[in-house]
Amino acid sequence: MFVVSGESLMDVFHEPQPPGNRIALTATAGGSPFNCAIALGRLGGKTGFLCPISRDRFGDVLLGKLNADNVEVLFKERVSEPTTLAMVTLDEARKAKYVFYRHADRAFTREGLLAALPKEIALYQIGGFIPLLQKDADIWEPVVDAAAAAGATISIDPNVRPLAIDDKEAFIERLDPFLNRAHLIKISSEDLEYLYESTDYAALARDLLNERPNCQLVVVTLAEQGSMAVTASGEGKAGIYQLPNPETGADTVGAGDTLMAGIITWLGNNGALGRDNLGTLDGPALDGMLRFGSIAAGINCSRVGANPPTRAEVEAVLAA
Repeated sequence: MFVVSGESLMDVFHEPQPPGNRIALTATAGGSPFNCAIALGRLGGKTGFLCPISRDRFGDVLLGKLNADNVEVLFKERVSEPTTLAMVTLDEARKAKYVFYRHADRAFTREGLLAALPKEIALYQIGGFIPLLQKDADIWEPVVDAAAAAGATISIDPNVRPLAIDDKEAFIERLDPFLNRAHLIKISSEDLEYLYESTDYAALARDLLNERPNCQLVVVTLAEQGSMAVTASGEGKAGIYQLPNPETGADTVGAGDTLMAGIITWLGNNGALGRDNLGTLDGPALDGMLRFGSIAAGINCSRVGANPPTRAEVEAVLAA
């Protein structure tokens, strides 16, 4: 089973309406780990999601989407805290910026998380909000260790949200132990620039590969420039994939999450997901892995909001 841990929430899109004191709101299910779990489910992977779900109406929506895409909710008891909200603003390029109001996604205990872990885990994904607060990081670290002890490959997508970070240096200190535990690190160029104040993304990827004790594979997403990957055995690249007729108002919400799910799916399907296998991937293999992920992300970006493709949709593009 693939286990994705971290936040679920409702993305609340807001548009000014005349007269000037009115705002129209539209809410959709989201959260980076939630989107990744949904994408994994649609791509055919047996997936579990480790995050509390509220008993409120928004929680019903989140639970309904997880059930519809065959994602097992590992927290069986729903919580009384209200669903976490993300206020989303889209810029001129339809890229999203977020402000968060956190509630249910933090309604956990160490004992509850450990009890919810499956006994067999092929991959354990560390979600973006986990290192935001010291109290939360202290709870999640032994959970990641338990997954690793069960034999799981550990992956992380930091998905850094600067507006949710009060102290950058303290955040980096909390993030470091999770990066050190990961065998697979997927990170965006924006995250690298924020964390390390450099735009030499290839060098930063190599630094992660060489300096993090468990890291075997680093994937860097480069926005319009596509993505790159490095292992000890080679380097790979892929451009972005664009459908010819996107939906009106299509955006990039969930693109990185879907690409990550595509990478995990490809690794699983090609017998490369194990800790000892990631580092053996050479250039051609990495190219194929990134192409599969970029097609999945491109289909998602042809739609409004996070709406990952099915495995059949990706395979249809690959076959064309």
